[in-house]
Amino acid sequence: MAFIIGLTGGIGSGKTRAADFFRGLGVDIVDADEVAHGLTHSGGKAITLIRTAFGDHVISEDGSMDRIAMRRLVFSDRTARLKLESILHPLIYQEILHHLSLIRSEYGVLVVPLLLETGNYLKLVNRVLVIDCPESLQISRVMQRSRLSEQAVRDVIAVQCMREERLTQADDVIVNDSSEQYLQQRIQELHQKYLILARSHSP
Repeated sequence: MAFIIGLTGGIGSGKTRAADFFRGLGVDIVDADEVAHGLTHSGGKAITLIRTAFGDHVISEDGSMDRIAMRRLVFSDRTARLKLESILHPLIYQEILHHLSLIRSEYGVLVVPLLLETGNYLKLVNRVLVIDCPESLQISRVMQRSRLSEQAVRDVIAVQCMREERLTQADDVIVNDSSEQYLQQRIQELHQKYLILARSHSP
């Protein structure tokens, strides 16, 4: 398997934008959220299991999972959250393994929001990159992007590991609290570093 960078960070930290910059440099990206979306779209592998477990009220008219209804349910009911995780996590993991096996760039990036909370993914990566920013900035970004309430964003943050804990497990950190140009510059610097590491890692 290719040399893999595990990219993570709290909600609103800028993981997706960071991944886009890596992709622009020709790096193959495997994104756990994109995999999950595929599984929960109309006809996705998880839909029948979700419908059976939760009922039709969490399925949209187009046959995909109603993400708003499901978010409301899982953040108010821990049992429901655990049930959903028991359905999705094994499917996501198998899909990610498949996608990682298809990586053809010199190194790959695996984007997992809960990389450090779920130990299964840590064993798939050679290095951990954390995109970090102050919690106040996370909240304002997500409220603006997703039109969620402040409390809803705080509920998501509460499920993720503490910021300090995330930083202690990082091999590399980008503090994404300024411009996109700064983020892009830092990623270009890390790209050169990762190319060297990947080449020395190759058998």
